[in-house]
Amino acid sequence: MSTATTTVGGPAVSTRSPLLGWLAVVTVMMGIFSIVTTEILPIGLLTSIGSSFTISDGTAGLMMTMPGYLAAVSAPTLTVATARLDRRVMLCAFMVLLAAANFLAAAAPAFWVMLISRVMVGITIGGFWSIAAGLAERLVPPESVTRATAVIFSSVPLGSVLGVPAGTFIGDLAGWRVSFVVMGALTSAVLAATVAFVPRLPAEQVTRLSVLRGMFRSTNTRVGLLLTFLVVMAHFGTYTYVTPFLEQVTHVGSSMITVFLLTYGVAGIAGNFAGGSIVGRYPRATFGAATAMIACATLLLPVLGGWDAGALVLLVIWGIGYGTIPVCSQTWFLKSAPHAPEAASVLFTASFQATLSTGALVGGITVDHTSPSTVMVLGGMAAVLMVVTVWMHFAKRVPWPENA
Repeated sequence: MSTATTTVGGPAVSTRSPLLGWLAVVTVMMGIFSIVTTEILPIGLLTSIGSSFTISDGTAGLMMTMPGYLAAVSAPTLTVATARLDRRVMLCAFMVLLAAANFLAAAAPAFWVMLISRVMVGITIGGFWSIAAGLAERLVPPESVTRATAVIFSSVPLGSVLGVPAGTFIGDLAGWRVSFVVMGALTSAVLAATVAFVPRLPAEQVTRLSVLRGMFRSTNTRVGLLLTFLVVMAHFGTYTYVTPFLEQVTHVGSSMITVFLLTYGVAGIAGNFAGGSIVGRYPRATFGAATAMIACATLLLPVLGGWDAGALVLLVIWGIGYGTIPVCSQTWFLKSAPHAPEAASVLFTASFQATLSTGALVGGITVDHTSPSTVMVLGGMAAVLMVVTVWMHFAKRVPWPENA
């Protein structure tokens, strides 16, 4: 079997104080937070942006579709093309691109210009996330890697708990364009922090396309791709249109939608740290339980979501479940290819983002032709299929690589 990496240099970083190491971890976390928030910000502003450009909710959902497909392509392409470049330089370059994308979105005179900005977001996602997802072991001592990884991945639910509700709140007060201006300013601040706190990270390993192709020979990798497809399809096929659901079915005002999304995000943070603490020991059980919570929430929303309390409780369950998903998926790929951590991160990013876009696209077509409730039911069915797949993987006792 081909090895995953080729050593091209010595140790990536010199010995540094723990404080500087953790400042670098937080900076990387804030970089992913900026990316995640920018990527999913249109969810809370979907109807406002759609009204501004006189387009339907489904068409506005293209703002979610475009970045994911671009990220799926750019993750392997950019990782291979820039494999020998200092990783800090690449992180900075992607932050510059993200800031430009946000400012362009804020100034967009037409929807096609908005979509160009979303293409720029997609390129950033694929490149930055593929590099950043596996950086914890290069920034902190070995005994702190697990905790640092959880901190980095906490940026995903943080994007929901702080980013999307805050962006929605700003959009309600000052207009959706101001939300993107604020995100551009935040990204610029993260760029400055990256220059100040992230050490030089010379290319320590080279990921080749042959390595990525070789990973598909692993049963666990193929199962991981299927699991990621089903759960991300279930989540983003539904969550992208949660705002129209809350408006049309739950009948809540814009200010309460912000509260609902904030509650969802808080639950997501709890799910991230709870799941992150046990997924290494019980990857199948954690992945399956988290997806079962998403299935429960989405299938019951059309039934109980007509009441404020019912919708809020189900969003909490949904948030806890989804908060665990990114770290579960990343862990699954890492366990499937323990000798190729960066390649595993690339595969995780590409599969996650491609499915995110597909989910948003399918959800948009469905919501335009049926209703938000139908979208929830279909998403819940996909989540149930994922739970069944995890159970089959467990029942067949498929082993992990020995050093996973």
